[in-house]
Amino acid sequence: MHPLSGYLDCSATTPVAEAVLQEMAAVQASAWANPSSLHGFGWAAAEQLERSRHQLAELLGCRDGQVVFTSGGTESIHLALLGAMAELSPSTPARLLISSVEHPATLAAADQLLRRGWQVEAIPVDRCGVVDLNRLEQLLAPPTRLVSLIWGQSEVGTLQPITAIGRLCQQADVLLHLDAVQVVGRCPIQFDALPVDLLSLGGHKVQGPRGIGALLVREGLALQPCLGGGGQEAGLRAGTEPVALVAGLVKALELALSPRPDVDPIDNLRTALLERLVALPGVSLTGPDPRQPQAPGRLPHHLSLVVRDRAGAWLNGRRLVQALWQQGFACSSGSACSSGQTAPSAVLQAMGYDPAAAASGLRISLGGWHTAELLNSFPPAFERARAAL
Repeated sequence: MHPLSGYLDCSATTPVAEAVLQEMAAVQASAWANPSSLHGFGWAAAEQLERSRHQLAELLGCRDGQVVFTSGGTESIHLALLGAMAELSPSTPARLLISSVEHPATLAAADQLLRRGWQVEAIPVDRCGVVDLNRLEQLLAPPTRLVSLIWGQSEVGTLQPITAIGRLCQQADVLLHLDAVQVVGRCPIQFDALPVDLLSLGGHKVQGPRGIGALLVREGLALQPCLGGGGQEAGLRAGTEPVALVAGLVKALELALSPRPDVDPIDNLRTALLERLVALPGVSLTGPDPRQPQAPGRLPHHLSLVVRDRAGAWLNGRRLVQALWQQGFACSSGSACSSGQTAPSAVLQAMGYDPAAAASGLRISLGGWHTAELLNSFPPAFERARAAL
């Protein structure tokens, strides 16, 4: 049995792959210097940094100059939102549109803009978590300048219809930013072929290191930096670049995006596990149903549920997570970035669930090491955990 067979929280983070650790160690040994230094050690680090940038650009379908390395998804989101709106005077009418199911990082960046005088409005979503395209089209009228959406919703797995959304934004001459932290490495991406202006990503959801991410920027789009200092990353992100972490990010994406079959085996395993769980009384799927051909898209490794006890009362999701851990399985309830909160899920409430149901959420997210053995081991453990509450 794989030592991580009980780890079912890959939407929160993943263990760094052995090949990634080896790549980072090799780069740290050969390119440890400051890439801005004007000597041989610095040149070696600068060469490695730009080689990594070129590799990432090739993997994600853009040009080298469109890649800005950051400390992770949160910083990339802030640079996209605050950097795109910074050139506007607070006295100039301007509006940011987000969805009602955004990640806390986007909400925090939007709150900064709100406090600086810009308007922020949330687009409603349906029961699956998909944004209302009719309402979006209405809100794209002036003074809207920027739309920021989470492409793959971390809590319920919903994939937004980015092609349709991007076309609406282009028709209205409005910038579009995607939080693609959960998508990059899970689904193939060709950035320059997307109707998108800005795209944020990180490495640790796909067995890369923490503390490193990137923002992809459409050519010709001017941003203002959020961090000042040495002028690294074409002046958009000051701070000495972590060359080994960048190499680890690229290696992780290379592994994640290596040639794969038409149907992801994790997708098949996730759907088989879904069948086992929803067959149990009191267990219901949240977000799109991957068994329905006409359903919206869903992250291939992702499963989310709301859970009742045997008497029909909604369980507390956090308590269920703790009970599952006693059975040897690590899952989550709500977003990992807001796991310290005890309130019902704001995402599920935005999707129309009442507070009691929204507090019962359970998220299961798989990794490449999981096998069909999970189908036999997890459902009985789930039932034991539920019975213990």
